[in-house]
Order: sequence, then structure tokens, then C-alpha cells
Amino acid sequence: MLLNCLLYLFSHSFRQLHHKPTYMNNYRLLFSVFFLLIFACQETTPKEQRELISTDHKLEKPIGKTDSLYKTKKVYVPVYSDIYQRTRNERTLLTSTLSIHNTSETDTLYLSRIDYYNTEGKLVRKYIESTIFLTTFETLEYVVDEEDKTGGSGANFVIEWYGNEKLNPIFQAVMIGGLGNKSFSFTTEGVEIY
Repeated sequence: MLLNCLLYLFSHSFRQLHHKPTYMNNYRLLFSVFFLLIFACQETTPKEQRELISTDHKLEKPIGKTDSLYKTKKVYVPVYSDIYQRTRNERTLLTSTLSIHNTSETDTLYLSRIDYYNTEGKLVRKYIESTIFLTTFETLEYVVDEEDKTGGSGANFVIEWYGNEKLNPIFQAVMIGGLGNKSFSFTTEGVEIY
């Protein structure tokens, strides 16, 4: 509605521009406001993007973990939001992606916890509020933006999952960054913890 109104005013002012030179200032002002509103509506800050929690995979009715078919496990995945470059005082910021793969062709993977911790072992962020699921061969990804320095060089994810005992999901992190005109990437693997 607002966009339609602005378009009308813009076109009306543009028509008037040919008849009266005094409309030139109004035209410039309207043109500036129009583009400002378009860019303001589309852009979100990195902080807002990080705080979005996907509900696409949310369970409507939780599965009972006490069932003998299901066994709860915990996985620790190291990630690096920055690394040291030449000295301890020079750091290179990285973008980190946590990747969770359900490798099963027949069974669903359930995730009850995805928490992000910083170098000091303090909880920075919870990525899910309730149990979510991954269907067969499905992959979920969570990105820690390059500008997000909250994790530090020793950040990590702790993931709790459950499903059929035959399940063997893959938990990996991919880090990407650059030094000068060269870019690099590396991966880390999740380790089961108790």
C-alpha cells in the first residue's frame, strides 16, 4: 500500500516536472525517499539474521525418547570465528557453517539441542527452542557470520540428538576466510561426548 502510494506520488511529480520547474525539488526529495524506503525494507542487520530461528523442522508432537529404539547422544563440534594471523594481536575473522547430515535412507534424525559456546565455555546462543527433525538424507546448516566475534578462536557447538540406534549422522563445521587476496577454508568433525 505504501509502495503504491509512493509510486503514484512519484509519477504525479514526474508529470508536473514538464510543466513547472518548481517541482524539481519535490521530485528529488520524493525520489530519495522512495529509494530509501525500498532499501530499508529489504535490508536486515547481521544480528537480526543470526537471531532468526527456523521453525520449518519443528515437531508438532515430540517423540518419546524413552522408547527402546531411541538413544540420546551428545556431539561436540569445534568451530573458529577467528584465527591468529602473524601474532597473538592480529586475527583473521572467519565465517563458520555448522552442517548436520542425516545419513540414513530410512530413519528420521531428531535434534533436541544446538547450543553455541564461546572460547571461555560460556553459552552464547541457543539455535533451537524445541526438538526439530531431519528426514532421510536431509541436511541442516547454521551459519555464524564473519562479523560475529562472540565465539572467538575456541568456539564450539554442542548438539544433542536421538533416533534409531542404527543412525550415524555427520556433524561438521566449515570455516572460510581470507588473507590478503587469497582465501582458504577448512573443516572440523564432531566428536561424541558424555
